[in-house]
Amino acid sequence: MKNVLVTGGLGFIGSHTCVELINSGFHPIVLDNLSNSEMWIKDRIEKITNQTLTFYHGDCRDAQLLDTIFSEDQIDGIIHFAASKAVGESVAEPLKYYNNNLGGLTSILEASTKHKCSNLVFSSSCTVYGTPDSLPVDESAMIKNAESPYGTTKIVCERIIQDLSKADPSYKSILLRYFNPIGAHESSLIGELPVGVPSNLVPFITQAAAGLRDGLTVFGDDYNTKDGSCVRDFIHVTDLAKAHIKALAFLLNENEGTCEAVNIGTGHGNTVLELITAFEKVSAQKLNYTIGKRRNGDVEAVYADATKSKKLLGWEATISLEQALLDAWNWQKTLANN
Repeated sequence: MKNVLVTGGLGFIGSHTCVELINSGFHPIVLDNLSNSEMWIKDRIEKITNQTLTFYHGDCRDAQLLDTIFSEDQIDGIIHFAASKAVGESVAEPLKYYNNNLGGLTSILEASTKHKCSNLVFSSSCTVYGTPDSLPVDESAMIKNAESPYGTTKIVCERIIQDLSKADPSYKSILLRYFNPIGAHESSLIGELPVGVPSNLVPFITQAAAGLRDGLTVFGDDYNTKDGSCVRDFIHVTDLAKAHIKALAFLLNENEGTCEAVNIGTGHGNTVLELITAFEKVSAQKLNYTIGKRRNGDVEAVYADATKSKKLLGWEATISLEQALLDAWNWQKTLANN
């Protein structure tokens, strides 16, 4: 059984990936400082998988702690999620984002090279594309200047890994460029846990439907899209988690160094208003929403060309938008009973 260091492993995507790692015969070693997660998520992962999780409470910028983990646990691969991720907060607190996101990655890379363990799957984002010149956007698209410090950290982190790969041709890495993760585990035991007011659309929708929010604002209905609202590529978090397993398996089977950027999306887009309509249908809840002005920094439309993920990793999304929204709603109802 191979040991996989999962930084931020109790977060939204990290927790679902730990479940899929265990289901695929790997042993996750979780490092999380609990800044954006809860300790009880560990218990939920163990309940879903019937396996005990190895957990370290700490920061991935702690070089001494990383030395201990790599020395004691014989790490075979790394999935690096740990990062600050709220776009608005990054504009208000840019130094926090540069310190945490860049510092965390460089610490992980230093430890992994010191202990001769590459096989890194990095959590990147479609934000690196900015407003794409054509749709669907593929991995050859130009990397644009980011609209926020958060987006800039993803661009710079990718560049750091690419530069390491040039300096060390044996280093193996996959940069997974996520589109818009939504949903929750089918068990309703784990899901997205936003801190404060959600910055992502679906948890705001589910909280509004549960009566925790007065209503929902759709930012703009005058975009050049089918109904005037923004278009995004919404992907079920379980599909996304499985992509990490495919990426890790690809790296473990490679005999030579590599650094590949891969889109992880469904390959098609839905508008915000389509998402709301689909949620109302599967949940039987009528949402109170209003149309507001466009929000600064919002991209009109972005969705993935997912061809490379299928060819290179043998992965493609399989779970429908409706199922993802139903899972998110079931998770929200479970939270209300906690």
